[in-house]
Amino acid sequence: MSEANEVRTQGGSDGHDEQKGKYMTFKSGNEYFGLEIQYVNEIIKFQSVTAIPETEDYIKGLINLRGKVIPVIDVRLRFKQPPLEYNDRTCIIVINVKSMIVGLIVEKIAEVVEIKDENILPPPSIGRVDKGHNKYVYGIGKVGESVKLLLDPDKLLNDEDLSVVEGANEMNMEDE
Repeated sequence: MSEANEVRTQGGSDGHDEQKGKYMTFKSGNEYFGLEIQYVNEIIKFQSVTAIPETEDYIKGLINLRGKVIPVIDVRLRFKQPPLEYNDRTCIIVINVKSMIVGLIVEKIAEVVEIKDENILPPPSIGRVDKGHNKYVYGIGKVGESVKLLLDPDKLLNDEDLSVVEGANEMNMEDE
């Protein structure tokens, strides 16, 4: 997990050039996904979540991270995969999307990989309507013999989700 700690110290958008082409990869179901490292603030171990009534099932609720209230989304449920019991490998990737902080609950962090632009292909359009998570995937990154589905974090949240996130972010602003 030393690479994950490296992400933590690098932080958000500082040093953008050295982060270009780097992706934090994680496992969900049988597939590996990648998020551009520039979106990743930090990775934390799973902690208790306070549920929010009347929200989508994949919005698990809110966590308190060093005094900041952050909404968390279960990536498996967002991709319409069967739920999985959380364990000691379950992590929360804290990302910054559209100037809002959100936590993504993932089964397991894989690694930080570098994927050059020429190794990123557009997602296939075949069967795109059926596959729920394809609308969140903007590309397929080739890494050696494997592929990673590259996520567009903006699309992980829909307008309804954004109101929950904005509400949590507004609470943080009032506390400061």
